[in-house]
Amino acid sequence: MDHVTEIRKLTGGRHLITLESGLSFPLYGKEISDCGLHEDEDVTDEVISMIMEELLPKRARLRAMHLLEKMDWTEQQLREKLLQSAYPEFIVDDAVGYVKSYRYIDDQRYARNYLESHASSKSMRQMEQELLAKGIEKEIIRQAVSEMELPDEEEQILALLKKKHYNPTDEDTAVRQKLIAYLMRRGYQYSDIIHAMNRIETLDCAESGML
Repeated sequence: MDHVTEIRKLTGGRHLITLESGLSFPLYGKEISDCGLHEDEDVTDEVISMIMEELLPKRARLRAMHLLEKMDWTEQQLREKLLQSAYPEFIVDDAVGYVKSYRYIDDQRYARNYLESHASSKSMRQMEQELLAKGIEKEIIRQAVSEMELPDEEEQILALLKKKHYNPTDEDTAVRQKLIAYLMRRGYQYSDIIHAMNRIETLDCAESGML
């Protein structure tokens, strides 16, 4: 036996049920009525078991699958999304385990697809940092990197310098340092940045007949 201490309205027709034991979970209005839950009243162990073992696991699994139908999520992102919906952590564990068992969620595949789709415009370091921020483990990222053709980062730097209208003949030191800092923030190596700038300078000199 437990005691309902609060029934608080959430968004989308849901309510957060809080029990005296500290357990809290989301239910819709009809579910609350069907379960016979009322604020400041007791609830039987049988009803709690039905909610925790049948009702919520089924709904959380469906929610996880619905999210994955729209776009790929990492395991961490999916967990956070379900927790934001007020599901208890053990219900979230069950839902994530369910979709993983059917390979609906696969961090290895996510990392590989992410690297392939962004390799033409982002540095490896930037992509690795972004994947880490999404909750992908380092070893999974390393494995995904080992399976792909590494991008030519110096060519990317040259393209970005061109986009920024870099001209070594009229750029002062402050502007040059600002560009270097911008490129380093994007994950490019200092040596590659300087080499790319030197290539542009050499090309400009050749075109002007100075070489």
